[in-house]
Amino acid sequence: MQSKRERIRNGKEKLQRIIEMCKSVEEHSLDPFLIDVNEVINVIKEYFPDWEVPEDLCLDAETVHRLASVIKLQSEWVKHRSTSLYTDPFLLEEKLARIGKEEIIEVFFKAWHPIVELEQISLHSIAEAMKYWENLLPLKERWKEFPTAEFETGTATRDELVKQKILRDKAFSEELENFWQEMKTKVKEKGDDEKIPYWDFVGAETYEETVHRAFMTSFLITYGYATLEVYPLEEEIFIKPYDKPTTKIGKKQLVSIPIAVTTDNWMKWKRGELK
Repeated sequence: MQSKRERIRNGKEKLQRIIEMCKSVEEHSLDPFLIDVNEVINVIKEYFPDWEVPEDLCLDAETVHRLASVIKLQSEWVKHRSTSLYTDPFLLEEKLARIGKEEIIEVFFKAWHPIVELEQISLHSIAEAMKYWENLLPLKERWKEFPTAEFETGTATRDELVKQKILRDKAFSEELENFWQEMKTKVKEKGDDEKIPYWDFVGAETYEETVHRAFMTSFLITYGYATLEVYPLEEEIFIKPYDKPTTKIGKKQLVSIPIAVTTDNWMKWKRGELK
């Protein structure tokens, strides 16, 4: 026969196991119907008279609370299945195996509601169309000539065209050369192993300037002034400038590497989350 101390110890172990099972149900790692609610209630009733210290009573209360959560999940499961007209697939399979083909076809035709649409030109629609065209005004009356706006011609200075971004402030080849020199300088100052992270080079204070720098960088790579080193596993991209431009076109097939220069990526770089 068990002593009172052993009975209390066994009771606490049972309640602790029940609590762990209820936690698994709450975390959706265990089916809520695997817990027999009536059996758990009987265990709680059985050991409740033996609790004497507050810690044991708290354990008992926690068990009741966890069990209530399981009952709530069981109720929600039943409610969801009933409102969605859920039927267990095994029951359906068994029912289909019992009925014959003729009955299955009959049920299918009762539930089948095909949508049929018929389009055709009727005499009434033709008459309405002819009436519409006969009542239309002639084109000359419908399309009256509008007076053309008069603009004064003049000349624009080079500074005005540069400001409107029709012309660039400097020749493209000259700008590309200066950009290449800037890249080599930054690699010497901030780079490692003769290369620099892509975003650390193209990133700028404004998004517009960042896009422009990415645009110029793509030309440097295409024309053989620099190359990209991509490490997919580490999700890192580096730029490595050449000391002299190299000609790769015609000798080796070029591979296009798309890099998204979006505002989200630019903001991540500003926060130090992207390289």
